[in-house]
Amino acid sequence: MATISLRKANARLPPEVNRVLYVRNLPFNISSEEMYDIFGKYGAIRQIRIGTGKDTRGTAFVVYEDIYDAKTAVDHLSGFNVANRYLIVLYYQQAKMSKKFDQKKKEEEIDKLKEKYGVCIDFGRLPSNPSLTGVIGYRCGNALSPLAYGHYGSSRGTL
Repeated sequence: MATISLRKANARLPPEVNRVLYVRNLPFNISSEEMYDIFGKYGAIRQIRIGTGKDTRGTAFVVYEDIYDAKTAVDHLSGFNVANRYLIVLYYQQAKMSKKFDQKKKEEEIDKLKEKYGVCIDFGRLPSNPSLTGVIGYRCGNALSPLAYGHYGSSRGTL
């Protein structure tokens, strides 16, 4: 009924509103039938894609036939509790998602370069020496020799 009032009023929707929803924090074992039951209450669904990979588990894309149905679903299902997990329902924004994939590509390229030149940047392994600043990293083969520079003061810090 809320969607009917939106349509009759020809309400102007914000630019981020679209038919494709991105859902996060889903239970890993949720079925497509359960997804259709939850999201189908708000309108006709064109497609649901549930993430099954290691990086995509717990997420899904829901595509509605009508943009107003998608808006109603976001309004009602954001924070909805499913199997003791609160759903995060967002409008899909292609620009943000492509940036995330570009970031992964850049990280892979950096990893290849680190491997090629034998440098590991692992800040979890750095010694707790407050006199070191600007630590670049460690050579992968020798964890005791930092490639460091820029000490505080005139004295050299020891490792």
